Amino acid sequence: MKRTLLGAALAAALLAAATPATPATPAFALSASATATTAAGTVSPAGTALADSWRPPLSTRGRYVVDADGARFKLKSGNWHGAQGSWNGSGDIADPANHHDAEKSDQLPLGLDRAPLATILADFHALGINSIRLPFSNEMLHDQRPVPDAAVAANPRLRGRTPLQVFDAVVAATTAEGFAVILNNHTNTSRWCCGLDGNERWNTSQSTAQWENDWLFLAKRYQGNQRVVGADLYNEVRRTVTDDANWGWGNDHDWWTATQRLGDRLLTEANPDLLVIVEGINWQGIPTDITPHGRPTLEPARTLSHTLVASDKLVYSAHFYGYTGPHHTGATGTGETHDQRYQELSREDLFATLDRQAFFVSADTGRHYTAPVWISEFGIGADETGPQGRAWFGNFVDHLVATDADFAYWPLVGFTGHGRWKLLDYDTQGRRSGVLDGDDWRAAHWTRLVTAPAKTGPVPVTDTWDQLNLDHADAVQSLRARAGGDWDHGARKGVCPDGQRLLGLAHRDGRGLCADAGAARLTAPTGAFTVVTDERHVKEGDWASGYSKLQCPRDRFLVGYSVRGQAVSAALCAPATRALPVTGRTVWFDRGDNRPAGDPGGEFAQGNYKGQCATTEYAAGIAFTGAWAKGKTPDALLCRAL
Repeated sequence: MKRTLLGAALAAALLAAATPATPATPAFALSASATATTAAGTVSPAGTALADSWRPPLSTRGRYVVDADGARFKLKSGNWHGAQGSWNGSGDIADPANHHDAEKSDQLPLGLDRAPLATILADFHALGINSIRLPFSNEMLHDQRPVPDAAVAANPRLRGRTPLQVFDAVVAATTAEGFAVILNNHTNTSRWCCGLDGNERWNTSQSTAQWENDWLFLAKRYQGNQRVVGADLYNEVRRTVTDDANWGWGNDHDWWTATQRLGDRLLTEANPDLLVIVEGINWQGIPTDITPHGRPTLEPARTLSHTLVASDKLVYSAHFYGYTGPHHTGATGTGETHDQRYQELSREDLFATLDRQAFFVSADTGRHYTAPVWISEFGIGADETGPQGRAWFGNFVDHLVATDADFAYWPLVGFTGHGRWKLLDYDTQGRRSGVLDGDDWRAAHWTRLVTAPAKTGPVPVTDTWDQLNLDHADAVQSLRARAGGDWDHGARKGVCPDGQRLLGLAHRDGRGLCADAGAARLTAPTGAFTVVTDERHVKEGDWASGYSKLQCPRDRFLVGYSVRGQAVSAALCAPATRALPVTGRTVWFDRGDNRPAGDPGGEFAQGNYKGQCATTEYAAGIAFTGAWAKGKTPDALLCRAL
């Protein structure tokens, strides 16, 4: 959901050592490491200062993004779009109705026709941002045609390059200036977003396999540039004419499953340093008065969140514009006239709605879904005169400031003919206007946002909680367990991320809860995991009389389990760093929830009974009925004091 954009440029000093690729050179052949080295030679004083202020790679601690030193790195970002669209040399849309326009090959960050990149990057510094969201389309990655000369008129050294090679140069120059770059897969095909346009899902105009392969290619391409810090997996997933995307159904429209799988693949096959950024679902349902419809955003994460193989790499994101609403696409057609837009809500109702839809993820501590939330798009036009729109923007900035939220304005620069949403505007002579020049009502709000008090410095290490979802497939989130191979062939398996222990189980459906809370560094760094399929280790007394039991050997604790249908199949136990007590208790959950007070970890199996050990305990065993008529479902946990 966005409306405009324009420009950027490239310093000759940053590109002097570059060798322009000939039109015959395959776009995929230009290595990212080469372009990163090219751009590393000369940086501005502002770029040096920004680069010295943080050290990559980035990761997360609770609700905060942190740098390699564990210091808070607040994403103060802007969107520099263009590489996902089709534009002509003047910065206009080449042909909005036909994304296969024969003349379209200028799929590149906007503004390179009007100003040198060094100028634009200097203006980015002046805006007070530290990071750039850089959209691209899958089509752009494969386009072998050179960009038109007019599209890079202010940057003649980029003539003759393919769109991807221009993208490489922009990434290299931007990161050389100290900015963090987050890649954003915005569209499948190169065109304006976001309607019923063949780009509604990650796999609407291409296969999921192609989407994954393109991401793996791009992540590997920039692996040598540590200031390329994140992968924003897809933009504004929404309904097609006939169907919705979903969160956890297990089919080929399942956004949760697609992002869970790709996130793990990026971290294990391409670049373990990347942040994996998952946006909520932007729209479901047909927007009429008689059909249910709305913006789920991040609300589904409350009961089904992501657990990556590196659980400190997950960031959630959401978009908010005043002209949209919790049940409003932003259109003006039939069926939406009775639903309020965000800008029509009172300040109090707006804040409550924002918290319910997205901000709860970072506000709620000690939950399986706790993570940084990046508001990766919001914005409004400089030509906005309506009191509702202006009030909404002020209120929204207030909420970003009050919650110390990470953000990315849409857009930084733009193209003509689509309003004045860009923060920076460059005319055909390269002259700048916008929030830096005192002629823009948004300037005061922007200044207040980027200079607002925020948490800085070291972020304490916090307890980590994660959810395991075996509804439709394995959830083996331990790299050690993955390296050990298939330990229960044919069963659905769940294993906690390395360094965590299993603390909770659901009575049905295979959901689990993992944590390091109360026992960090409990897992021994070496030693094989033990697979338990019988009662041979039940030696300290019958803790669940009449039930079958899987119990870990002495000084080992539960980190995983497997199920066949609803039936318990096996348990997986990890070696501890020390001798573990054997005194404990049986936690039954066959007839109701049995969890510690305060709901630590959050709701991890909605609609099912759950059992959970305390953070002062470790789980040493699972009990289940041996009667097939009762399904052999988990009924009890053996919880022992640490």
